[in-house]
Amino acid sequence: MPKRAAKQTANAGKALDPAVRLRKALTKRTKAELIDVLMEIAAEDRGVLRRLDARFELETPPQELVVATRQAIADATDFDERDINRNFHYDYEAYDAVKRNLARLIQQGQLRLAMELSLELMREGSRQVEMSDEGMMTEDIEECLRVVIQSLKKCDVPASELHTWCGQMLKSDRAGFICDRELQALQDRLKVSQA
Repeated sequence: MPKRAAKQTANAGKALDPAVRLRKALTKRTKAELIDVLMEIAAEDRGVLRRLDARFELETPPQELVVATRQAIADATDFDERDINRNFHYDYEAYDAVKRNLARLIQQGQLRLAMELSLELMREGSRQVEMSDEGMMTEDIEECLRVVIQSLKKCDVPASELHTWCGQMLKSDRAGFICDRELQALQDRLKVSQA
């Protein structure tokens, strides 16, 4: 007898699956209706907007990309002050958006904008690491910053400007270890090339 009840419950779960009902309802809608709903949801939820942007690889002018990256940095590095010294939740999808946007800026020839945004990420991200228990987001931050650091190794930005940027990045790191080796190596390489 108990087996029969379990089987009925399992079948009832399948019949009530909201994803199946949603798929059915969506297939009955027009393309325009679906676009309107997606736009409405994306306007209300930046996470959805970032996912759609990543999925459809939207072409974005540099200034809009800067605004979107600043917002993604704010979302990624946000935390509740009441959770200091704990392993708090953070928005790793926002870190993915930061990384993607920095790469897109570099592809568009906007390396200096990417450098500027990297400084903001270092300030805010290292503060988040400092306030957390184990700094689990450190790797996400470093992945974002490495996109810019790798580009700087083969760019035409004057060595003095790069040296200053490396110094600012190291000084902005409140944790004292985020991409420190990569930044120090780049700075040392610049010293050798200037000598």
